[in-house]
Amino acid sequence: MEPRWANTLIVAGLVGFMALVSLTAPRWSRSLRQPLPPPEVADEAASPASSSGADHEGPSEAERRINVKLYFEAPDRPGLAMEERSVPFAPDLSGQVRVVVEELIRGSEHGLVPTLSPSTRVLDVFVTARGVAYVDLSKEVAEALPGGSGAERLTVYSVVNSVTTNFPAIKRVQIVVDDRPTPTLAGHVDLTRPLPPDMTLLAAVPESPAASPAPGADAKPAEPPES
Repeated sequence: MEPRWANTLIVAGLVGFMALVSLTAPRWSRSLRQPLPPPEVADEAASPASSSGADHEGPSEAERRINVKLYFEAPDRPGLAMEERSVPFAPDLSGQVRVVVEELIRGSEHGLVPTLSPSTRVLDVFVTARGVAYVDLSKEVAEALPGGSGAERLTVYSVVNSVTTNFPAIKRVQIVVDDRPTPTLAGHVDLTRPLPPDMTLLAAVPESPAASPAPGADAKPAEPPES
């Protein structure tokens, strides 16, 4: 028969173990609720870091770039013209949409006409699971808008077409102004609902001038005199 002091030690040990479990359980539950890191981040954390960096293959996250298509107003004909550009890579879709819209605000690099005021700011971007992107712009987007329905339409669809062209998962775009839904920017284009792209607003490609015929090429040969 075991001595009583042995039983006392066993009971005390069990009580201490249960106390430890109760104290650490909240920390376990918080750890389990934390989201998993993206696969790329998890892979980098799992691989040992190189002291010199010579074994690291490919560009880092901050150096990665992608090519996107941006739509500005054509300077010599009515409609939108496309400009391709390399922009920084963002790890999530909302962040990448923000990058595209901010590049639109920066303006063209090849002489196209800007459609958004350079004082406009992107306040927020949210993309739903149904493929709708909500783009929240500062009030300058409406205050600096030139008059006329044509200019307003090009401003709205430069954003809509640029976002939907670059991200096939996004089917529609709704523009929000200063954290609030707005019926319109300047009284012409309805912004109360998400808008699909409108590629009919693209400017027609100018035709190259036909080569002028050589002098006298169209002249008929002289007919021989009648005998």
